[in-house]
Amino acid sequence: MRPAPGEPAAPRALRRLRQFFRECWRDRMSYLFLAPFMLAFSCFILIPVFMAALLSVTSFNGFAFPKFIGVNNFIALLTQDIIFMKYTLPNTFKFAIIVGPGGYILSFIFAWLIHQLPKGLRDYFTLALYAPSMAGGVALSVIWIAAFSGDRVGYLNNILLKFGMIESPQLWLQDPKYLMTIMIVVTLWSSMGVGFLAMLGGLQTVNTELYEAGRIDGIKNRLQEVYYITVPSMKPQMLFSAVMAIVGTLKAGSISTQLTGLQITPGYSGHLMTNHIDDYAFLRYEWGYASAVSVVLLLISFLIMRFCYRLFAVKEGE
Repeated sequence: MRPAPGEPAAPRALRRLRQFFRECWRDRMSYLFLAPFMLAFSCFILIPVFMAALLSVTSFNGFAFPKFIGVNNFIALLTQDIIFMKYTLPNTFKFAIIVGPGGYILSFIFAWLIHQLPKGLRDYFTLALYAPSMAGGVALSVIWIAAFSGDRVGYLNNILLKFGMIESPQLWLQDPKYLMTIMIVVTLWSSMGVGFLAMLGGLQTVNTELYEAGRIDGIKNRLQEVYYITVPSMKPQMLFSAVMAIVGTLKAGSISTQLTGLQITPGYSGHLMTNHIDDYAFLRYEWGYASAVSVVLLLISFLIMRFCYRLFAVKEGE
């Protein structure tokens, strides 16, 4: 709105603010429908993130008033925390590099294979692959703890003893040599979650006429169809699955506790960043330091997600 003749012009920021409120009032019905989501998003995402960032620059034990210490927590994390640098960070990256892309590729492969089946069989195979992610961590741990139990009754020990491959039962879940591998196997087994369903749904939206056009243009086999037609046609679903895989991988940590029954795994062999946060927050009551670790984890997640957005973003003209 232009000022009346003779009236001094309002500052630019004030004009923009007025315009913003006018637009909000004009689109009030849209904002009304968005309000429940925005309220929940603020309560469960924005406020906790803001509080974590705030506590990360304090020394706080949960009882006394937080004391501002600047970036000392971050400096201590990178220069003095031997457990973090020697075990937590390498374990997290190893776990994320194998489970993240591995689970993502397996989700796509299984979704593509199921998509090739007759329509009547797809639902059964989809349910069979999705069931492990629905079973929950406790149920999975019960299954896998029985498989890797350290006595003769454990399935793996029983089979290996029967075939003479070992002379005595192995403590699979207490041995630092095997724990990380078992964690990766269990997590991959249960990785067919929402991302897998999104890929399966995305495969069903690909225009079949593109395949016919591709054969006319020289595509000779199914692998080329996947590379040139299928993947480019379902980039939004691929991006969604990638984000879900990243979030699921980086927030993992309870799997080691469920498998071993210990908050701190033997020799820190299964110690991930989430375990490090739990260690400092709920065992040592150093909530300021735990918040600093969670902020670092958030930054790592954000950077990886930006990479995924750049990789799978739909470009103009596609």
